[in-house]
Amino acid sequence: MTAARVALVTGASRGIGRGIALALAGAGHDVVVNYANNRAAAEEVAGLVEAAGASAHPVRADISVAEDRARLVAETFRRFGRLDLLVNNAGAGPRQRLDLLDADEESFDRTLGINLKGPYFLTQLAARRMIAQVEAAPAGAPRPKIVVISSISAYTASTNRGEYCLAKAGLSMLVTLYAARLAEHGINVYEIRPGIIATDMTGPVRERYDELILERGITPIRRWGQPEDVGRAVLAIAEELLPFSTGQVIDVDGGFHLRTL
Repeated sequence: MTAARVALVTGASRGIGRGIALALAGAGHDVVVNYANNRAAAEEVAGLVEAAGASAHPVRADISVAEDRARLVAETFRRFGRLDLLVNNAGAGPRQRLDLLDADEESFDRTLGINLKGPYFLTQLAARRMIAQVEAAPAGAPRPKIVVISSISAYTASTNRGEYCLAKAGLSMLVTLYAARLAEHGINVYEIRPGIIATDMTGPVRERYDELILERGITPIRRWGQPEDVGRAVLAIAEELLPFSTGQVIDVDGGFHLRTL
């Protein structure tokens, strides 16, 4: 009997991470449901994963902290013995949106620690274990994969949250670096760039985005993105539908990236 595929999804207790976890569970992936603070939300997601017929393992870990990252990977292998898909999804905006001329170093360090440093070193830890897994696997076995959830903020300037934009731009190079480094092991790495997605993070600016999307047509597809839209893109990667692609950017943004006149 073939072992179930195992996915580790960071920030899986809400928003985009929740949508990804449930999409993967629906396709038979066991899921490590990582969360930083909201245990109740993580347990709810774990319950939904199990209701879909998969196994779930909630693990509290702040990915900006080295010890937590190490424990998260160790817990994944202790519980399931393998890792087939790492989804670097956890992220956070600055607590307060401040103009570039007023932003402080504390917010910069926190935002880059969660959004860039954490995924960089978590990917390093996971990649080492994935390489060993590949070397021990029989010929022709599916190879592990890594997905990084970035944002249209990787290339779209928001001058009242510069640290967030820098972190997301850095994630794009993270994907390029790891894609180049891990290709020899057959481990493909992908970047998914969500656009305006209905989550807790966008909730406070919903009115503004309603106007931009529905009235001004900032996205050619005139609707809000949903977490399940991102989940479907991750699922396509997990289901081996892009085997000859690595370092690829997949836009899930309603066409925001198109330049139109």
